[in-house]
Amino acid sequence: MRYVIAPGDCLSVLKTLSDGTVQCCVTSPPYWGLRDYGTAQWEGGDSDCRHFKLAGGTGAQNLGKSAAASAANVERASVSFRDVCGKCGARRIDDQLGLERTPDEYVAKMVQVFREVRRVLRDDGTLWLNLGDSYANVPAAAGGQGKQWTNHGTVQMRGISKPVPLGLKPKDLVGIPWPVAFGLQADGWYLPRDIIWAKPNPMPESVTDRPTKAHEYLFLLAKSESYYYDADAVRERASTEGIPQTFARPCRDARAFGKPSGSELHSSRIHIASGRNRRTVWTVTTRPFKGAHFATMPPKLVEPCILAGSRPHDIVLDPFNGAATVGLVALHHDRRYLGIELNPEYIDMSHKRLRGETIEPASLTVKKAVPQPLPLSYIFGQVKHGRRRAA
Repeated sequence: MRYVIAPGDCLSVLKTLSDGTVQCCVTSPPYWGLRDYGTAQWEGGDSDCRHFKLAGGTGAQNLGKSAAASAANVERASVSFRDVCGKCGARRIDDQLGLERTPDEYVAKMVQVFREVRRVLRDDGTLWLNLGDSYANVPAAAGGQGKQWTNHGTVQMRGISKPVPLGLKPKDLVGIPWPVAFGLQADGWYLPRDIIWAKPNPMPESVTDRPTKAHEYLFLLAKSESYYYDADAVRERASTEGIPQTFARPCRDARAFGKPSGSELHSSRIHIASGRNRRTVWTVTTRPFKGAHFATMPPKLVEPCILAGSRPHDIVLDPFNGAATVGLVALHHDRRYLGIELNPEYIDMSHKRLRGETIEPASLTVKKAVPQPLPLSYIFGQVKHGRRRAA
């Protein structure tokens, strides 16, 4: 029941970790062009300035007509200055990911981060990477015609305005997940499987010219060709589970001649008790967490990743900790957890979740003593040179 929430930029913190100390990484990075998480620091300028602007456009022209709704409308339509505040001249300093100018820049940054993740993984370690997509539309507050950067129906709130990326047209799907997966593959990762997260309760979309988005990608990547995967831990219930099955197979002599006949076949009975091998479409309902204003991965999506990718007492990593859902599931299944988080508010939120101070799904209630945060050096104290000591 040990965990660490390391504050700071994920790339900087990862570089401080030793090689081959983490067994499994389960994470969902900030999606490209979706949201500004408010981690920017501003240097110089006016300390009272909020460094947000309400740019021109059809959406901005109608703001302020209702005095009661004016403040809320302005807040929703505001976008942050990207590099220098146009009001006070302050310079923006920000380590968060997802606000890169182009998809190519985003892919390059993901490759850089997960190169460090691969280094800290054990040789048989795995990465489970959840990624969503975006549309190439321009926010009205940035001078567009009322269109917005969207991600599976979620409107970007208080983001940084962007032009439509080169080579894309408004309403084009950017296609972020697969370029990231291919970029990681080219950088040395193995890509054994893509998994579809099917959402029975997707985010509503006010569109009439295309189907509503109801899925995201989850990629299984590995550090080496031979990696740890516990198939028995994540088997699905088979329709014939528990029923003795009879099948026919050729006897040894018949196979030697290559012409088995009916008389040369014999029957064997097998008992299916452990279920079937897990399939690549996982139907998991989204579960909003009341303590966070951003989307969190459902525990039931994280659970099979941790069960298949790690053993009890192994270290599970999430370099984009967020609300620590990965940590919650890891501790529930007797793993150690290392989360990395840039936003101090989310760090505080994560400690409350992991200590049991918030209401969680009953299936994931921590059953043992309440875990306590530990120094980063302590959680790795029993791992040296890639070898696991008794926990």
